[in-house]
Amino acid sequence: MELLFASAIGLLTAGGLYLVLRLRSFPVIIGISLLSYAVNLFLFGTGRLVVDLPPILQKGVETYTDPLPQALVLTAIVISFGMTAVVVIMALGSFLSSRDDTVNIGPETPPEQPAQENEA
Repeated sequence: MELLFASAIGLLTAGGLYLVLRLRSFPVIIGISLLSYAVNLFLFGTGRLVVDLPPILQKGVETYTDPLPQALVLTAIVISFGMTAVVVIMALGSFLSSRDDTVNIGPETPPEQPAQENEA
């Protein structure tokens, strides 16, 4: 179970990083979403993967599931939803203003010319 869970986190992270490094805005948005899903699964996995245990300590129960990672995942879901909404609005504004969704890294600089020696 742990190997499958770790593999899923690894695949989501790899796919998310690949898409974030693309030069189009839509794949970047999808990549950020995949990375946030991977972080959510990682946070959920920190609470140990156990089955049929209560999330809080009750009378007569000696072991329980840690509720802190579950609360962190819920908080991370809300934050990632808000972050995704902001990035989508920024990408939409950029697309509507330039009619292109490419991500510009910076101004293009011409290649350097080799230094020429002055002949006197």
